[in-house]
Amino acid sequence: MTDPSVERPSIRPQHAAFAAQVEAAQDVLDAFMAAWNARDAAGVRASFNFPHVRFASGRVTILAPEQVTDAMYAGAALSEWGRSAWQRREVIHAGPDKVQFDTRFARFRPDGSLISAFDSIYIVTLQDGRWGVQGRSSYAP
Repeated sequence: MTDPSVERPSIRPQHAAFAAQVEAAQDVLDAFMAAWNARDAAGVRASFNFPHVRFASGRVTILAPEQVTDAMYAGAALSEWGRSAWQRREVIHAGPDKVQFDTRFARFRPDGSLISAFDSIYIVTLQDGRWGVQGRSSYAP
């Protein structure tokens, strides 16, 4: 879910040739956030390309599809969590098969109060005709 006050960024002139790819990649980010907020591991899995790489908490984690499960929601970092939302999504680079985003996402309690927000990089790739998030680097635990 994207915060309603955060619209999709306009396409910068240097990315205009890849407007369709940027749009497809942003659709994937929306699908990922919707699935994450629904606690839908299958939906999260469907929004990823594999292997999926995550840089966070001082570690590099390489995920295979079978590792994207409901257990993702059991960690202490999400103990107060109710939902997340994009606060920023800006295209860094775009090409025919990859779009990189500078993002900021926030975590909120069920009552809507802010828990925390994290700057991050999301890499969305095209594999076998399908767009998916393949890499994330954030300061989130």
